[in-house]
Amino acid sequence: MLSAFTFNTAENLPVGLLDAISRSLRVSPSAVGLLVTGYGGTVALASLPLAHGTRAVPRRHVLTGLLAALVLSSLLAASARSYGPLLAARLLTALAQALFWAVMGPVAVGLFAPEVRGRVIGALSVAGSLALVLGVPTGTWLGGRTDWRVPMAALAVLGLFSLVTIATLLPTSPPEAEPAAYGTAPDTRRFATVLTAGALSATGAFTGYTYIVRFLGAVSGFSPGAVDVLLVAFGTACLAGVGITGALLDRFPRAALTTAVAVQAVGMLGLCASGAHPVPAVVFLALTGGALGPVFMAAQHEMLICAPGRTDIALAANSGAYNAGIAAGAALGALILPLADVRGAFLAGGLLTTGACAVLLAESIRVG
Repeated sequence: MLSAFTFNTAENLPVGLLDAISRSLRVSPSAVGLLVTGYGGTVALASLPLAHGTRAVPRRHVLTGLLAALVLSSLLAASARSYGPLLAARLLTALAQALFWAVMGPVAVGLFAPEVRGRVIGALSVAGSLALVLGVPTGTWLGGRTDWRVPMAALAVLGLFSLVTIATLLPTSPPEAEPAAYGTAPDTRRFATVLTAGALSATGAFTGYTYIVRFLGAVSGFSPGAVDVLLVAFGTACLAGVGITGALLDRFPRAALTTAVAVQAVGMLGLCASGAHPVPAVVFLALTGGALGPVFMAAQHEMLICAPGRTDIALAANSGAYNAGIAAGAALGALILPLADVRGAFLAGGLLTTGACAVLLAESIRVG
């Protein structure tokens, strides 16, 4: 859970530090936004190859190596004095995260009975969502009062603690012998549907979310201090959504995913339509946050059910598709910003998320 928290904080931290990094390195905000694009693109491209390449390696050894890469890359990012080294450090972190979720999911749920796997995935997702509640807001606050490099370095400390814990306590066993190594109800069509919907919803979410700080300031008119508070509220809503969805995953896996995607669409389109007014902006921001974590969590849980082969390969494919969406969304947002205001990014994101919901509903109608 601490590893999930640290990786998710590392992934999203540039969102909160966007303006500080832009000023410090003298690059445009769009260029800093591309740090998210490069990260997501690396995860998208590397997830499946890394999963295949390490499929015979004991999970304890793999996780230890991934956390070592996280520690090193965080230290490199903290010491970066120009854009190039910072981008290289981000790509190293992304390579580690490309494999992390594919490995961690089966390891964690394999320690428990199949009927409570949803709750286990929920616990891991709660930890990941705490990155939005505590990690990114704290990093944003700390970076604003010291230097953006300080929160980057703090990630190395958290990663080192996780590394030592996993290296010393996690049992070593052959990956194929783990209880959650294979899906409980293999379904190739459902697998493809979840991958497609996950990629579309991620593209939609990050078309807007990458530039949420700018939206809350320029469109909604909140002060920098209020934006910090709203980022905490966003993360709190994400945490609440994950907690509620995690409790229902084992009973309603399909409905949980469709509902989360639909709520995300409503939140983003609502921000576009009413985000200039403070009260509706807060309401629709909470809806968007309440759906962001559950979408990925519910998709991960579906992979443990419908995976047509090894679950680690299926989870790697899901992570790759989702992060391809993150990269595409951040890039699309960067393209929209010079042509329209940041509200246009949320309109595009909401429409893409609506498309993801339509994909899921169409498959449900076919099954029904």
